[in-house]
Amino acid sequence: MADGRRTIRFTLNGAPVAADVAPHENAVELLQNQFDLYGARESCGQGLCGCCTVLVDGLTVSGCLALASSLDGTTVETVEGLSDGKNLDPIQRCFVENAGFQCGFCTPGFILMTKALLAEHADPTDAQIREYLSGNLCRCAAYPDILRSVRAAAQERA
Repeated sequence: MADGRRTIRFTLNGAPVAADVAPHENAVELLQNQFDLYGARESCGQGLCGCCTVLVDGLTVSGCLALASSLDGTTVETVEGLSDGKNLDPIQRCFVENAGFQCGFCTPGFILMTKALLAEHADPTDAQIREYLSGNLCRCAAYPDILRSVRAAAQERA
């Protein structure tokens, strides 16, 4: 394409997709503008807050820093892909039941980080939870509720 755009193909929330991306476009812009997925939100634009977290091949990625073109050939999961459309994923449900959010802006990032954490540590200690989630910021200071939510999700998965 003359403007530098290129077509990429990847799996998004379980479905194969294709998208034309610009060289400067980041993953959050791609997800919002071409797929109407707004769970990953650009807040700091520097990969420091965790609001833009997505899972790429099972690993957490800052969507504000990842170029959209880097998603070519990968499997991407967003918070919207966790539920089956009728039922929330157990992690999502535990965040709701334990008030692990206030305004909800940071919640999708925390939920995806929790999924990655529980994939690595099925029964994490409080220290492991704090360490793993240390890159996610909650400006409402819901941290005690977030910890309780993560503990509940771990117990439910056990």
